[in-house]
Amino acid sequence: MTAPDLTHNRFETLPDGPFPRLNALIEGIAPGKAPIVMSLGEPQHPFPDFVMETITAHAKEFGKYPPISGTPDFRASVAGWLGRRYGLGPDVIGPKKPLDPELQILPVNGTREALFNIAFVATPLSKKGQRPAILMPNPFYQCYAAAALAAGAEPVYVAATRENGFMPDFASLPEDLLVRTSMVYFCSPANPQGAVASLDQLKDLIRLARRHGILLAIDECYAEIYDREKPAGALQAAIELSGTLDNVVVFHSLSKRSSLPGLRSGFIAGDRDFLIRFRNFRNIAAPQVPMPIMAASAAAWNDEAHVEENRARYRAKIDAAERILGNRFGFYRPAGGFFLWLDVGDGEAAATELWAKGGVKVLPGKYLSREDSFDGGGNPGAAYIRVALVESQAATEEALARMAAIL
Repeated sequence: MTAPDLTHNRFETLPDGPFPRLNALIEGIAPGKAPIVMSLGEPQHPFPDFVMETITAHAKEFGKYPPISGTPDFRASVAGWLGRRYGLGPDVIGPKKPLDPELQILPVNGTREALFNIAFVATPLSKKGQRPAILMPNPFYQCYAAAALAAGAEPVYVAATRENGFMPDFASLPEDLLVRTSMVYFCSPANPQGAVASLDQLKDLIRLARRHGILLAIDECYAEIYDREKPAGALQAAIELSGTLDNVVVFHSLSKRSSLPGLRSGFIAGDRDFLIRFRNFRNIAAPQVPMPIMAASAAAWNDEAHVEENRARYRAKIDAAERILGNRFGFYRPAGGFFLWLDVGDGEAAATELWAKGGVKVLPGKYLSREDSFDGGGNPGAAYIRVALVESQAATEEALARMAAIL
């Protein structure tokens, strides 16, 4: 009996996951104090009571196969939220408008699966007679790279550094690369840096995509966790630019917005023709969202009170970080998201020291980045640590105080 040959496959260049790498880094090192986990971006805030109440009320629907397109109530709630959040009101939502809820909104089983699966539909066998490329920021969400490799594309890592405002400059890439690019992953607010793209930056990116026949996969999962100003959205930018959503697909989730990471519920919306093709693919290959989960999700998208409370809790923790850390470690208030991106000189060394002396578990920025940025500038995350402000206010302040004392 011959075993499968797994020595050469398309995932050989995929980096190890950041959390196994962190566990290996601190293996055998006892925490210096009672552990506080700041490495994982898993929201710990309470979620609204109506979620379980709605799931319970719809529990019998677990006995039904859910439609891949979602329920009318789910799509209507998402369309309503998009209208309120991004100004996409009734004048642009309807059967013959740029955003048709029947065809341009799809529920997804957590945005990670959709961010992965989209690459299969967006990537042709070749583009301009060459291997297609998929561009992504560096640092990046590891799912982006896995999706590119799985689809047979070349992942191209474009540095997002302090010098460029933590926004990758895709427009500066060589023409011969752009013409074979099939898709761009872009995250705003950015994970891990918290940078937010302006409406003009989004419009420029859309122009670039349309000029080269590129699909934009815009990860906006942190859009409702912001400090001072609401982040602009790609659908808003696309409609202001041309009145259409061509070349643009956005991803949103209840994980961060509603502190419901275990619900595994999100949606995608955007380019009509692409989403029809993607729906057909998902109908064969992707998991559906259960009916009771869609009912609870619709209720969550319809409610803003719990989101405002959630945002206020994160803002209070950023206030605490500003007070405790001051201007050390390159601290700045992230415009969006709930991470601190701190320049400590050597992220691995700092993460080891914080664990050994203070029991604070943070993630080295090196583990979210690649050495092979397109510009050849090395690993843009090597000097940083990512700190997730997801614990309680008291635990967060205690962790920050330990960090300030140790570093």
